[in-house]
Amino acid sequence: MKKSALFTAFVFGLSAVLTGCGSDGRTLTSATGSIYECLVVMPDHPLPQAMADPWQADNGSAYAENVTSTYKLVAAAMGADMPCMPQVEPYFSTTLVSPVAFDDFLKPTRNILIVDINPEKYTVVKAKVSTDVWSTPQAVYHIQAPCDSAFVNWWIQSAPSVREWFVRQEMSRQAMFYRRQPNQAAIDKLRDKHGYGLAIPEEYTFVSDTALAGDIRIFLCCNDKGPMRRYLVLYSYPYTSSLQFEPDSLMLMRDSVVGRIVSGQTAGSRVGTEYKVEPPISAPLHPLKDDDGGFYGVEIRGLWKLYGGEAMGGPYVSHSRLDRVNARVVTVESFVFAPGQKKRSAMRQAESILYTLQMPDELKAKAD
Repeated sequence: MKKSALFTAFVFGLSAVLTGCGSDGRTLTSATGSIYECLVVMPDHPLPQAMADPWQADNGSAYAENVTSTYKLVAAAMGADMPCMPQVEPYFSTTLVSPVAFDDFLKPTRNILIVDINPEKYTVVKAKVSTDVWSTPQAVYHIQAPCDSAFVNWWIQSAPSVREWFVRQEMSRQAMFYRRQPNQAAIDKLRDKHGYGLAIPEEYTFVSDTALAGDIRIFLCCNDKGPMRRYLVLYSYPYTSSLQFEPDSLMLMRDSVVGRIVSGQTAGSRVGTEYKVEPPISAPLHPLKDDDGGFYGVEIRGLWKLYGGEAMGGPYVSHSRLDRVNARVVTVESFVFAPGQKKRSAMRQAESILYTLQMPDELKAKAD
């Protein structure tokens, strides 16, 4: 079962300083637990095989155990394989606790999924989300159901959206943290020379500012502290057609740009997209917070590899958006090189930077 020692961070949590206030003015402690870990508070009831079969048939996961209980159904969804990773890693690591054991020691956990099944209190399934209930930053998803079967039917339909809500909560937290720990020199350089805003963290070092033929402008930063290397690249080029936002077009441009600025030690080697092992996937891009209109973008995530050189590769994710002011396609991308290491958390942290991209009109509106 995909679990982790969620409680290893709780010892630190006991000495957490008071850091924030709830909506009712209460002082809240710092949240405990690690990123992309979720505490699941629910009864663990046996699950009839007929109810489990629809999930096990197509759950998008390498989850090894049979789904035989209500908790295992939840864990199979929250712990489904994160797509486009070089090794199997779950979206979330989960830990189960019964409702009676959910005490003040556990309530400060940063991500909590509560499933309350009670036929005397509920007649239909309802769900509500909350933040900063017992600690900060904290995300709490509360599901109320009258019986196991009602919960299971709801969960099979809604699990991906529940998981995505927790992902976006983690992304928002990390993006906020990076805004507080900026490499201001690199941020100013990007804004002054390219016209875009991006919360480049202080641990990222400016590498190059390049122009290629066809009015392609490239800005590259790298975080090579420790054994893991994380690249952050922004490039833009003239917008001429909506077809440029088709995934094939975006990936063709990616291979052209990234392959010319990042290479291996072998002469002639270049970084490119891995299309055979696990083809890239694309999806519409949505802002972390509710958008007021005019937001248009595409997300692509996949694997990269080094062609013509050493055996190197890893995951990448890119956001491509339209700069309406200057009629340019703007792509900001992060990719990670961490041989022999788990990459989920590092990749998600790097991905959160991409959500801080600001177009010229957004920068102007902020300044005004």
